[in-house]
Amino acid sequence: MPSVPAGLDPLVPLFGVAGVVWGAAADRIAARWPAHEDGSVRGVDWRTVVVVVFAMLALAAVPIRFHDAPQMSLFGAFFAACVLLMATDLDQRLMPDVVTLPLIVLGAAALVWGGDSLVSRSPAWAAILGAILVPGFLFAMSLPFGADALGFADVKFMVSVGLIAGLVRISIAAFFGAILGGVVVFALLITRRVSLQSYVPFGPFLIIGAVWAILLPASS
Repeated sequence: MPSVPAGLDPLVPLFGVAGVVWGAAADRIAARWPAHEDGSVRGVDWRTVVVVVFAMLALAAVPIRFHDAPQMSLFGAFFAACVLLMATDLDQRLMPDVVTLPLIVLGAAALVWGGDSLVSRSPAWAAILGAILVPGFLFAMSLPFGADALGFADVKFMVSVGLIAGLVRISIAAFFGAILGGVVVFALLITRRVSLQSYVPFGPFLIIGAVWAILLPASS
């Protein structure tokens, strides 16, 4: 993520605090929605900490990376949706269509607004290509690992990333997410927190990769 300037923008702590509040709220939403089949509501646990920390860092980075109100609003909304998707995927292993599909619309609107030049200055066709090829490649590569290795919700989310970030950045997001996921799963296996038969949601790693790729400095 970009470094904080010497003179700290007052919006940075403001967005960070908003991230903490929204992260905590998103965790509590995910504990209740969609409703669990057994009617249970998860209490505060390690997932709460992960979501709150992610939300704080992601939203605090928005005014560091983007400096005009429309772009801060666009990416603030996108990152806020990412926080909710991470919360629901960690809690219930799903990313609801009611969140992923509007993100595709948001990505398309951003593309019409300024192409993926909002973050990378490359032509709009590259964003469309990335939104098609990278999610399709990820899904094809996941098939040997079983039908649940990469869900359609992950694919829909990555389509929105391609539209809003472009071919290069969605490729970075996918690569970073895959590497991060592999490292975390390996660590969990070594510490015997999970087994080879355990299901570990891949969505959170793709979300972190997407946010990281969007926040990288603009190319010249």
